[in-house]
Amino acid sequence: MNKYGTILIVDDNTSILTAMRYLLDSTFEQVLTTTQPDDILKLMAQQAIDIVLLDMNFTLGVNSGNEGLFWLRAIRKQHPQTPVVFMTAYADINLAVKGLKNGAADFITKPWDNDELVRKLKDVLDKQAEIVSLDEMEKEHIRRTIDHCHGNLTQAAELLGITRQTLYNKIRSLTPIPSPKGEGSK
Repeated sequence: MNKYGTILIVDDNTSILTAMRYLLDSTFEQVLTTTQPDDILKLMAQQAIDIVLLDMNFTLGVNSGNEGLFWLRAIRKQHPQTPVVFMTAYADINLAVKGLKNGAADFITKPWDNDELVRKLKDVLDKQAEIVSLDEMEKEHIRRTIDHCHGNLTQAAELLGITRQTLYNKIRSLTPIPSPKGEGSK
């Protein structure tokens, strides 16, 4: 059976992390866990993470989901292609909708059903693996390279093996130019 890549599970409860590690070990090549949400971006910078399973609340007595939403935004900003599945003990529909509107791929409630959890994670990853156009791949590769170079286009062009002018042309061709107001609206 083919395993999926790497999952990062972030929850403040070590018992949940242990249970998840046992459950998902047969589905994923690597199961990483942390109780510290501050470690998320560091771990994601150190290695490729295919999916993040993220608790929504980390402070004892707080169940607003704002901590999870904060980390979702941070992950989406640094790694927009990495899907995030929220996990919470508070099955609040409004909170789930808020998470999905902010870019979460799905939502799991605790306690979870093992089969449903595995199915949801696989569904999210299978959807991610759908075929993408070459233009989209090139656009994403250029964006990631520029991000990696902190906006330094000369360095990005060197990494891509193209001239700076070619990089400018590719950026221009991949970025739609809005038409001036009034044009085309006759």
